[in-house]
Amino acid sequence: MAQITAAMVKDLRERTGAGMMDCKKALAATNGDEKAAVDWLREKGIMKAAKKSGRIAAEGAVAAYVSKDSKVGVLVEINCETDFTANNENFRALEKKIVEHIAETAPKDLDELNASKIGAKTVEDLVTDATATIGEKISIRRFVRYESQGKITSYIHMGGKIGVLVELSGGDEQLGKDIAMQIAASSPLAVDRTGVATEDLEHEKEVLRKQALEEGKPEKIVDKMVEGRINKFYKEVCLIEQVFVKDSEKTVKDVLKDVKAVRFTRYQLGEGIEKKKEDFAAEVAAQIK
Repeated sequence: MAQITAAMVKDLRERTGAGMMDCKKALAATNGDEKAAVDWLREKGIMKAAKKSGRIAAEGAVAAYVSKDSKVGVLVEINCETDFTANNENFRALEKKIVEHIAETAPKDLDELNASKIGAKTVEDLVTDATATIGEKISIRRFVRYESQGKITSYIHMGGKIGVLVELSGGDEQLGKDIAMQIAASSPLAVDRTGVATEDLEHEKEVLRKQALEEGKPEKIVDKMVEGRINKFYKEVCLIEQVFVKDSEKTVKDVLKDVKAVRFTRYQLGEGIEKKKEDFAAEVAAQIK
């Protein structure tokens, strides 16, 4: 059997756009014959998937899994190109398989997740197969996994547009759901003031300072004004200080009582991904030339 070198893998990858592991498998299966390896990739549908790798996948769904004892929880965002595919039963089946796999195997990052196996195939292979079968670019964007001695609750809004995973020190199912819904609706940055990132706090102070100066306030009292106004900022971004969405007379801290909010993760589908803007008029014009 021919020795498969890194250079051979690199050449095949550049020629086909397929993943490194797929190229290595193709060369191994064809005894190092690059032309045959290209055919192997085409036959497996991987070339078809590779052609889609440059597309923007900003749709999809955020999915959650919580174990029956509420001690393990997972939140994952899996992207595709259209809403239609996000509701496809094959996409939903892949989503369920992956979220349960993460809960069971606890991968430390995306690389470890993609290299791990579900049955005979790696997660990367399953995603590649789904891309080829469904006909759209599919990718696992991010995930988080919690283990807790307290209670983990999840909440999925609008079929996967927003997802929340929250860990509380205790409480019942309703409390967990209420806090998860609070996080989905109000998008806090941290549980409390200690969790607010220094850069976020300093940025807010600078904005408030400039606002006060623009209002014509004397510079000698601006810093005191900023300190006063920063309290309002904390009430907006700290979970336990927020006004409770189901009762404006209470804060989240009031609702929690003796229960502690330990941590949370909130994913909004596609956030931070620049979506492609379609110019359908130009597309039609190009087709009729």
